[in-house]
Amino acid sequence: MSMQSPLAGIKVIDMSTFIGAPACARFFAEFGADVIKIEPKGGDVVRFNGASEGRLATPYENTTWDLENAHKRGLILDLKAPEGREVLFKLLETTDIFITNWRPQAIAKLGLDYESLKDKFPKLVYASFTGYGEVGPDCNLPGYDFTSYWARSGLLGTSYQKGTEPINLIPGIGDHTTGMFLAAGIMVALFNAQKTGKGDKVEINLLHSAIWTQGIAIQAAQYKDLGTKYPTSRKVAENPFNNTYKSKDGRFIQLSMPPFDIFYPQFMPLIGHPELVGNPRYTMKSITENKLHAEFIAIVEEAFAQKTAAEWSEILVKADIPHSVAQVWDEVLEDKQAWAIGAFENVKYLTGERAMVRQPVSLVGAEKRKYARGPFLGEHSDEILKELGYTDEQRQDMHQRNIFYTWDDLREKFGGNLAQEKSY
Repeated sequence: MSMQSPLAGIKVIDMSTFIGAPACARFFAEFGADVIKIEPKGGDVVRFNGASEGRLATPYENTTWDLENAHKRGLILDLKAPEGREVLFKLLETTDIFITNWRPQAIAKLGLDYESLKDKFPKLVYASFTGYGEVGPDCNLPGYDFTSYWARSGLLGTSYQKGTEPINLIPGIGDHTTGMFLAAGIMVALFNAQKTGKGDKVEINLLHSAIWTQGIAIQAAQYKDLGTKYPTSRKVAENPFNNTYKSKDGRFIQLSMPPFDIFYPQFMPLIGHPELVGNPRYTMKSITENKLHAEFIAIVEEAFAQKTAAEWSEILVKADIPHSVAQVWDEVLEDKQAWAIGAFENVKYLTGERAMVRQPVSLVGAEKRKYARGPFLGEHSDEILKELGYTDEQRQDMHQRNIFYTWDDLREKFGGNLAQEKSY
């Protein structure tokens, strides 16, 4: 008996762009839902970000597009035209989940906001992904993870080394985190809709998501006279055992030993200082009260500078000390543990095999789908309209009047090549 896809029979409309909301929709596609991605004629702009992300720009090897949109079907609709919206409404009659990241005023203008749809489609789970939420003075500001998630939330302004500059941000961290949070909320609403027959609206935004991920530190910041004020420096880390240290060969090693006093007698001999075991000067209480952080960290720094990262890893692994060398992406791509847990899957592209990142949630008893590409622009438009009951004549008429477009219409304009495609 073959394994069943747990979300087979669930239908999702993904009317979103960029990373976060599409990544959420991809989660449902991964587990067997029929996910239809609706795009305008110009396409989701993430299709065209290859050069700025250091990757190819061809539609046949678009790794970011595939990461967020694998297993979906693609439909181009002119939603400004009444007939385009009619197609969407027909789709929604049999849709379980509708996901969008349009700004509140933009989606309301087309009558596709939750208030406009909830009575027409009472079982529908409506999911809204925004930068700043749907109420408040800034709800209609453009929201991206660099701004809403990283900067506005305090994450960027506190996470760099004091006296230096903010860290270099990379795309997708806030989006991916928030997208998975949204998927969790949707599953709650879907479960309830299947029990009661009543849908709901699930709301998430990048700002709140980032505040939640930092909740421990943000809450603690209310105690003005206690704790370290960020940004801070690793030279005076509040817990010297939750800190990075530089090895002889210039690699940083991250330690993580929150119960400082418990690890202290085991750790100090490892770094060549057995004589400090039992020294009352270096208890966590003494370090904190007497502000000895810099003094103690200098001792550990000097010790780490005597051996290479590989030598330290061997010592620390043997002693079961929580740590990791701060790897770079090239190393992560070769990490045997990452491959063992299924973080990557090799996918054949035009230029050869590429390691593609898989979503982090897996079900032991469910089908594990083989990695697939995302849809070409408008690739399934005609197929989807045919499934909705539109006749050949109706579809031909609608196509001629630009209510929908197909990949055949747009292939040449967006860098496709039919001959190349047949070998893809």
